[in-house]
Amino acid sequence: MSYQSVLKDDHFKGKTILVTGSGSGFGRCIAHELASLGATILMMGRTEEKLATVKAEIEGDNPGAIVDYGCADIRDAEAVDSVIDKFVADHGQIHGLVNNAGGQFPADLENISPNGFLAVVRTNLLGGFIVSKAVFLKSMKEHGGAIVNITADNFGGMPRMSHSGASRAGMENLTQTAAVEWAYAGVRLNAVAPGYLGSSGLDTYEDPEMVECIPHFPESVPLNRVGTESEVSSAVCFLLSDGASYINGVTLKVDGGSSLCLSSPLGRKIKRAQRNNEAYNGFHRATFPKVLQKD
Repeated sequence: MSYQSVLKDDHFKGKTILVTGSGSGFGRCIAHELASLGATILMMGRTEEKLATVKAEIEGDNPGAIVDYGCADIRDAEAVDSVIDKFVADHGQIHGLVNNAGGQFPADLENISPNGFLAVVRTNLLGGFIVSKAVFLKSMKEHGGAIVNITADNFGGMPRMSHSGASRAGMENLTQTAAVEWAYAGVRLNAVAPGYLGSSGLDTYEDPEMVECIPHFPESVPLNRVGTESEVSSAVCFLLSDGASYINGVTLKVDGGSSLCLSSPLGRKIKRAQRNNEAYNGFHRATFPKVLQKD
């Protein structure tokens, strides 16, 4: 069985697309969907074991798929340049880039050290800049392409995730700036901002307050549920597709409407969806996080 995408079969046939942070979570899902649509998949991450596992999954699900990976810390410009150089040498033009790699940890602003704050900014903002610049200079400046940056639901602030919220907001602004500056080369840049998602990454949080809060996420979502990795991947794949060829510099929120309630004192008293609200999950290998599973 392969990924059940809503896009046309073979839409990305002949296209080579790089996905960072593709060893788990959103990145893994996005890489699977793109491969099911015919793309040559280039993966980048820090852990070779994870990348090799996803490579084997994709090749097993899609006979004949071309999948390659390179290990690099996206905060290390020299390491990123080396990996991109090899990708271009081995596969030619890079048609698409998904800047998905990122990370954060829950903490109150007053308790975050300068080094802790900077570490998250370097991962979520500087890393995306480094990879985007490398891909642009080494391929897209000559051939054009599409870039999608994964940000977050940082609209109206991001309590207990101030470092992530600040860096994601910066990434949204960087997306807009590059969308203008690089348009001359035929390069489009857009962002996808996931809201509360049932991703495996939720199970990595150990902070007691965060673990207690996670099951209550749907209470602030008009659609009354968390989203799926597939629903994020669908947005990413559309923005990379030919159908989005006139979309440039936007941030597409995939959040069930949660960001619409932030300014209202009645936000937590909204009438949330009770029917006609089925989640889309085309990812046949998806696993629902344990922290959201009801007893």
